[in-house]
Amino acid sequence: MKKLLFKSLLGIVLIFVLSACGILPRVSAQQRMFLDLSLEFLGEYQLPKQTFQDTPIGGLSAITYDRQTNRFYAISDDRSQLAPARFYTLNLHLNPSETGKVNIDKIEIEGVTFLKNERGETYPPGTIDFEGIALSPRETLFISSEGAIGQNIQPFIGEFDLKTGKLLQNLRIPQRFLFADSKASETEPRGIQDNLGFEALTLGQSSVMKDDPFRLFTATESALLQDSPPKTPEENARIRLLHYVINPIGEPVLVSENLYLLDAASNDTLANGLCELTALEREGYLLALERTLGLSGFGAKIYQVVNSNGTDTSRLLSFQGNLAKVVPLQKKLLLDLGELGIDLDNLEGMTLGPKLPDGSQTLVLVSDDNFKNEQVTQFLLFRLTGA
Repeated sequence: MKKLLFKSLLGIVLIFVLSACGILPRVSAQQRMFLDLSLEFLGEYQLPKQTFQDTPIGGLSAITYDRQTNRFYAISDDRSQLAPARFYTLNLHLNPSETGKVNIDKIEIEGVTFLKNERGETYPPGTIDFEGIALSPRETLFISSEGAIGQNIQPFIGEFDLKTGKLLQNLRIPQRFLFADSKASETEPRGIQDNLGFEALTLGQSSVMKDDPFRLFTATESALLQDSPPKTPEENARIRLLHYVINPIGEPVLVSENLYLLDAASNDTLANGLCELTALEREGYLLALERTLGLSGFGAKIYQVVNSNGTDTSRLLSFQGNLAKVVPLQKKLLLDLGELGIDLDNLEGMTLGPKLPDGSQTLVLVSDDNFKNEQVTQFLLFRLTGA
């Protein structure tokens, strides 16, 4: 007993001495908050220009993975102008390279599904702007439409049948996200900025059972009109991130809204925005993809985001004059894709993919080629560890 007590006291004294001498590393509260994540770049694949069942493959702005079938679903942001609004079923063949790394050997287009409204009709040209997609455990797809003021397209988020593409329900969007009708009597601008609405969308799933509740996270690409101070560069955007709970019975419930601060961009940046979110398997953690367009081309960065301790901003009509009392979501840079040593295209989609043979997690990114010959549909594959 005395020996045990002596060892315990000796251990306490040793810890005190090492700490006082500065030998033990100090761990900040911020370091404890974030996961010890790392990304390893495995390879790039460029999808050849092609058509599938009379539809041009392009505009792939979001992607989601189906672990039951080992397939991916990618949404096209074609506003039903080149073909009806749609998503594609993709088969990504992963093979080990000569260096021992796993890369994308081939991508097959296996199917196309046309999206339909509640009446079972495809969307007319110029009435929709699909940007985000996420597969739910009840074999449905949640898809966001970004919205465009110039075409009078309001943003919305709908749940669609995976097999038929038919709309099943719409999520209730707070009025502050909807732009005012041109004939309205409102004098103060509100709602999304033109073509800067709901682009990021992901589901947080703690269960694969279809009757269990799950979470949905979405955010606008940039600040709402009422939140954007005059004469302030867009790179300082104050973005609102929405958090819903989807239950098997009843309508989806909006449980919170938080401030997400876009990182400052360089002086030559022409456009900057939050284009994707991906929920990690560990609850409360997200990955965020921020994309830039500058004079030197496209750039992108991936951040780790902690979905906790942020102020609920759902009762704030505007951030202007209220930022002092708002705690934003905490984020940490995980990877600057500009350091990969490859030319980046317009990266917009991101999802967790299949597990690798060693048990590690893959992360897949895809670019939107805007249906332009000078751009490419680019897939990037990463190994994610620490999640």
